Amino acid sequence: MYGTNPFRELEALRREVDRLFEGVASPSKLRSAFLPGRSARSYPLINIQESGDDLTVEALAPGVDPASLEVAIEGGSLVIAGEKPRPAQNVSPEAWHRSERAAGRFLRKIKLSVPVDEENVTADYRNGVLTVKLQKADAAKPRRIAVNVA
Repeated sequence: MYGTNPFRELEALRREVDRLFEGVASPSKLRSAFLPGRSARSYPLINIQESGDDLTVEALAPGVDPASLEVAIEGGSLVIAGEKPRPAQNVSPEAWHRSERAAGRFLRKIKLSVPVDEENVTADYRNGVLTVKLQKADAAKPRRIAVNVA
């Protein structure tokens, strides 16, 4: 107990609370965690890769109704929305022994690190993974400058 610093612990708690509320624009846009028994996390979980002139976003979204998926670019952010269908409604509540798979609508807004060409975005959903390919805008692509030697 003598080695603990209460101010350091309070600062760590403040950072964690800030992280939880990061990106939440309003209470109506709260994201579902879909991870019962754990701290709130954004859904779907994502990986973002940058290669040359492209960004690739892979979103892990098993069980999502493909017809409900919506992908949009809004103000420098990628927005992914959709819905996981609810389990069979004809099962009585007493019949459930365990229910850990959440369902419902979700919305995830991801701030992009570079400007993208909104006309060159593709999205594919296969085997529970949504893959979004975004082409960088010309202004974000590296430009070679010739060096003049005198």
